Amino acid sequence: MFRYVTRRLLYAVPVVWLVVSVVFLLIHLVPGDPILQMLGEGTPAADLEAARHAYGLDAPLGKQYLHYWWGVLRGDLGPSLRFNQNVSKLIAARYPYTVELTVASLLVAVVLAVPSGVHSAQRRNRWDDRWLSVVSLFGLSFPNFALGPILILLFALKLRLLPVSGAGTFAHLVLPALTLGSALAAILTRMVRTSMLEELTQDYIRTARAKGLSERAVVYRHALRNAMIPVMTVLGLQLGALLAGAIVTETIFAWPGIGRLAIQAIGNRDYYLVAGCILAIGLTYVAVNFLTDLLYSVVNPRIRQ
Repeated sequence: MFRYVTRRLLYAVPVVWLVVSVVFLLIHLVPGDPILQMLGEGTPAADLEAARHAYGLDAPLGKQYLHYWWGVLRGDLGPSLRFNQNVSKLIAARYPYTVELTVASLLVAVVLAVPSGVHSAQRRNRWDDRWLSVVSLFGLSFPNFALGPILILLFALKLRLLPVSGAGTFAHLVLPALTLGSALAAILTRMVRTSMLEELTQDYIRTARAKGLSERAVVYRHALRNAMIPVMTVLGLQLGALLAGAIVTETIFAWPGIGRLAIQAIGNRDYYLVAGCILAIGLTYVAVNFLTDLLYSVVNPRIRQ
């Protein structure tokens, strides 16, 4: 097990390196001068050169790249050009909000998808199965940037049940979590249904029923546990889409997470802050996929062999 964990960690290293390297190079290839944008058009040339030297932007691109990674290895992601703070501190302040929103969205997706998928598999080709299929298709067809404003108009402005934007309380979390988790719930519902249909035809299910077990025990204790393997795979892979969707959702609801910070950094051409946000999101994605691999053996003990 130790060798397996070590090998998986080593596989993650080139992925993170590639992600940050590509983002670093693409940001520097975009036309424009972040120092000029920060100081303004009328700034004297001497002041512009002094600012570029202070932030290390006058050095060759290769030297900037090596200097950046040396800082990453020491836990120093460099200074923010816009906020005049260390990028590590800015990300540390915003990261818990993104984690909170992501976990809440995952819970929303799982709570909606698992019972719906199981029920749909048990009622195959009946009216409620077809109704759930239509609802799932509707959820997949609605993007976050369209669903978010609709939920704001309905629950915040018309019914006045929830706040429009911001963070700090459970009420502020409801609408962003629903917006971000609905599309994932639609995907997982179809996956749970397909997986359950395959498991319910297996021999061990007939044996469990022949032993006199209740239908609830057969479905949830035996069939669902084995059906969760492909569902967990999709769940781990969809986390990337969830984090990408968080950028839009956090902007719509003014949620103070990394996604909104990344949008602000891109608009300001804040090199170090953009790279730091992408690095944090990439590390989170790699960590979740690593944990997904480990959870396989928990859900299905046969994988341990």
